[in-house]
Amino acid sequence: MKELLRTTDPLLIPRVVDLLASEGIEAFPLDAHMSVLEGSLGILPRRLMVADRDHFMAKAILRDFGLHD
Repeated sequence: MKELLRTTDPLLIPRVVDLLASEGIEAFPLDAHMSVLEGSLGILPRRLMVADRDHFMAKAILRDFGLHD
């Protein structure tokens, strides 16, 4: 597993998961329940992981849609 994305934007993770799923890439959101620890402030970043074999293609897809640096 490799980290594809790290963000504090709560809407970006589901958007990217759906985008990758439409391309046949399974993504795994981590840290989704960190708001319990932070008090729902949104200061702790959430991570999105993909399989090693899908990392290159997933990064290219995000770049194509302007969602990654």
